[in-house]
Amino acid sequence: MQAFTFKRYGKSPDVGLATTARPAALKANEILVQVHAAALNPIDNMILTGMFKPVLHFQLPATIGSDLAGVVTAVGSQVSRFKVGDAVFASIFDTGTGAVAEYAVVAESTAALKPANLDFVQAASIPMVGLTSWQALKERARIQPGQKVFIPAGSGGIGTFAIQLAKYFGAKVATTTSSKNLALVKSLGADQVIDYTKQEFDKVLLGYDIALGTIKGDAIEKSIGILKPGSKIVSLVGPMDKAFAHARKLNFVLKFVFGLMSRKIIAQAKKRQVSYSFLFVRPDGNQLSDISTLLEAEKIKPVIDKVFPFEQAKDALNYLAQGRAKGKVVIKIV
Repeated sequence: MQAFTFKRYGKSPDVGLATTARPAALKANEILVQVHAAALNPIDNMILTGMFKPVLHFQLPATIGSDLAGVVTAVGSQVSRFKVGDAVFASIFDTGTGAVAEYAVVAESTAALKPANLDFVQAASIPMVGLTSWQALKERARIQPGQKVFIPAGSGGIGTFAIQLAKYFGAKVATTTSSKNLALVKSLGADQVIDYTKQEFDKVLLGYDIALGTIKGDAIEKSIGILKPGSKIVSLVGPMDKAFAHARKLNFVLKFVFGLMSRKIIAQAKKRQVSYSFLFVRPDGNQLSDISTLLEAEKIKPVIDKVFPFEQAKDALNYLAQGRAKGKVVIKIV
């Protein structure tokens, strides 16, 4: 079969389509999915640099991507939730395998039935951003109706989903974007939109309950300044912290390193009586089912910037790396 792979970490990862063995034997709790569409996420480019090498383990050459939607073609002996012919979607992030391929092995626990009202391209755009937003807002931040939530980069993949989810939970949302995307984020429900080309958000916003960290640089430090005491900042881009290292059962050296990396931001947060944490999304089929219900009820809609054919997967990865995508970048395989 054909798969979109990388051969090494660093500046020359040697990415491209390659012929690989089609998965043969399944474990008892796995399903084999013929992938119809797969989506890319910014972390895919970060993985290629080797940034997450101590945390994410791949056997090189490895297949790129985490999000997929497709049709079940085989099931393991103990699979009970799916049958051959079911249309499913899933995130296989952090499972040691990739999604941008003609076939993918998927743990039953990570998959859900595809929303009936979405096609495969739309469904493939959802898992990573959907689960990240759900786990950040509902699990980690424990969002409540009426709270004020700051979601920077509102026109990006995470932003376009998280804005809609926060609004569904009854929150008031502020976001940042460029002039050309103001209408988009307002259409998704953002209550206050700051054009970052004209204003700095930390000079405008104040008294927020939750902030998501979605942009590298000093944006997270600035976000602390807009939060009120007792509030929470959940970072999706780092710095990774000691709690994350403990949860991953990493060695002493990495626990020490991550502790150093996050020491400054945690100290700044404590001064403001704000809690800081780093979130590493996990695959979760049950949460995807809950998200699917919202999608089918049209409480949330997919936002897709561009769809590439399978043979242009490398172009899709390069396009995403530019950081200008409005919503998700998807690769159509079937």
